[in-house]
Amino acid sequence: MKLNPRLIGLLTLPPFLWAGNAVVGRMTVPFVPPLMLNAVRWAIVLLVLVVMSRRFILDASARGQIAARWPHLALIGLLGIGAYNALQYLALTTSTPLNVTLIAASMPLWMLSVGALFFGERPRTAQMAGAALSLLGVATVLTRGHLSAIAQVQFVQGDLFMLLAAASWAGYSWLLARPPASMRDTGRPLVHEPDGRSRPWNWHEFMLAQALFGVVWAGTAAGVEAAVSDRVLVLNGWVVLAVVYIVIGPSIIAYWFWGRAVAQAGPTLASLFVNLTPLFAALLSGALLGDRPQGYHALAFALIVAGILVSSRR
Repeated sequence: MKLNPRLIGLLTLPPFLWAGNAVVGRMTVPFVPPLMLNAVRWAIVLLVLVVMSRRFILDASARGQIAARWPHLALIGLLGIGAYNALQYLALTTSTPLNVTLIAASMPLWMLSVGALFFGERPRTAQMAGAALSLLGVATVLTRGHLSAIAQVQFVQGDLFMLLAAASWAGYSWLLARPPASMRDTGRPLVHEPDGRSRPWNWHEFMLAQALFGVVWAGTAAGVEAAVSDRVLVLNGWVVLAVVYIVIGPSIIAYWFWGRAVAQAGPTLASLFVNLTPLFAALLSGALLGDRPQGYHALAFALIVAGILVSSRR
């Protein structure tokens, strides 16, 4: 897919909003247990989507289509809603937003691995080179700029959580780009309009179908967290504002743009733009948290950008 200004815009806005999610999440997890934050986030998103799609959810045929496709919808609800964001918030309890977003730069490697293992997609040489550069950028972060110490690197818990989150997001993106037969072509679900016409699900109806299952996963995880943790919710004005931002920006708007961008650009190229998130996270962290980027952060970002340029070459 050839890049154009419109597609670049679609691919760039989600990383900016997700960088804000990392920074706001870091500022919020002292007041809200991380898995509870994820569950509250998506419960509110689900309510917003129900309002936006109330005619859809009241339609018996639409509910039947969701029920018939529940295995696929439950899987993408787990990977994209139940797991990815929960793991990111868990990561932010012990790691900084900049480190978390830079570790997420391993996304191209996960994209190539998932594509090769589960979708028969053989990576091009340029894609492999770009992924290697991105991975080198991640190693730069993990070793704090001392690559010679890679064998002695000690992961903090947040680093491991974020690596798992990146793998989860790669699986989610591939399932968006390569859905099963029941979600595409003649088998795709349709909405029957009152005038007799039929159309495919629009973005918020598809998002609603995912969130119905994702909220179950997120709520279950939050319940387990409440049972085993002594963390409690501290409700204040900041928490309310943070949840409003997380619901509107990184959830509804970013997922809408990301879904359209992946469909047009493909998951591998789209994943490289996710690697712009550390740049935005560095700027926002410096402005809001006082976490000034270090020299190794600049080196890591340069490697990530080089990975984008190399992978996008034909």
